Amino acid sequence: MGLELYLDLLSQPCRAVYIFARRNRIPFELRPVDLLKGQHITQEFFRVNRLQKVPVLKDGDFILTESSAILMYLSVKYQIEAQWYPPDLQTRARVHEYLGWHADSIRGTFGVPLWTQVLGPLIGAHVPKEKVERNRAAMDRVLQLLEDKFLRDRPFLASHQVTLADLLALEELMQPVAFGYDLFEGRPRLAAWREQVEVFLGAELCKEAHGVAFSLQEQMASKTLPVPPPEAIPNMLRRISNIP
Repeated sequence: MGLELYLDLLSQPCRAVYIFARRNRIPFELRPVDLLKGQHITQEFFRVNRLQKVPVLKDGDFILTESSAILMYLSVKYQIEAQWYPPDLQTRARVHEYLGWHADSIRGTFGVPLWTQVLGPLIGAHVPKEKVERNRAAMDRVLQLLEDKFLRDRPFLASHQVTLADLLALEELMQPVAFGYDLFEGRPRLAAWREQVEVFLGAELCKEAHGVAFSLQEQMASKTLPVPPPEAIPNMLRRISNIP
């Protein structure tokens, strides 16, 4: 059995892994995991990943979770062009610096619109307006830090070329864009960064990967989204209640 990737393109980290593998022509078998149908909480998937989360990489008997770890593994195993995960110690350290900040500040902040506009209403959970407003303010603060600390006067976040940092960042920022948040309005440096990253990745590949997220509101309106199974509801309600 070759490389297997367990993914749901509704998930930002999954999209990053998918785009990276496709962009770099890494052969893999796609193992779709439908989060809305609760396929990540089945006993079958539990045997793949006890954390019950995606993405997951399975390479023979080796199983790896967490998108940043998966991307680094793929970069080294398949000897991907060096700019993605630079061999220069200090440049690589800049990538790691961003990834650490990304886990603390980006993840969990930019995914909130999915919960407030789609997943909450899907299960009948209301998110107070003040939480939505606080999240928008938090996104604005993080975007400013993204520009001032990481982008600065460079074209990309950790180097003068696209790295893993840019790919993971782009996918997080595209999630609220799918729900009508124009994060790039009034931020020309960030808008130029997005355009350059998307050109490097390829417009068609980006469109394909983002299609699931961008179609959600239409599916909500037409009532074609699957209702999550009852066993998934408690975890979803906890996630919604934990929105700051």
